[in-house]
Amino acid sequence: MEVQETRVQTDRVLTIPNILSMARLVGVPIFLWLILRPEFGGPKSDGWALLVLALSGISDYLDGKLARRWNQISSLGRLLDPAADRLYILSTLVGLTWREILPIWLTAVLLARELVLLVMVGILRRHGYPPPQVNFLGKAATFNLMYAFPLLLLSDGSGWISSLAAIFGWAFAGWGTTLYWWAGVLYVVQVRRLVRADAMAD
Repeated sequence: MEVQETRVQTDRVLTIPNILSMARLVGVPIFLWLILRPEFGGPKSDGWALLVLALSGISDYLDGKLARRWNQISSLGRLLDPAADRLYILSTLVGLTWREILPIWLTAVLLARELVLLVMVGILRRHGYPPPQVNFLGKAATFNLMYAFPLLLLSDGSGWISSLAAIFGWAFAGWGTTLYWWAGVLYVVQVRRLVRADAMAD
């Protein structure tokens, strides 16, 4: 979760919030394997995949809340949390696109945003700055997408539950994609200001 810079940070590694973030990272390949099992002749395991995704969402909420409450905000945690978010989004995009639940164009739009952010991180490093912090808008976009993906996975079936899941899933996907790019544009603006400030200082 997003943390405030005004809070004291620690260099400790083995904190409860960091362990939760590490557990989320371990869940990424498990989640992807569960989604793709039917594509390789295995049984459909969407229920288990949804459970892993739900546990990831719970841990995502808890790691930030506990870090703030117990004063265990750490530099490692600031890296692990957004990394886990992006890896879950990437693995879900791969799985759902492979199974033709997500259209390729939507996957391309979301991956293009990640590419833009990767370029911005490279520019920041060249100027001696750390990667941009996760802002509220970026976190809201991630939450929308993390709601959208399990609903779209649930829509891959028949019956009224699947139909309802498709409606809400695409609604969250639309909002999430829009917010995702909006947050990306704000990152670009932030990087541009920092680079311009450096140029004026020189």
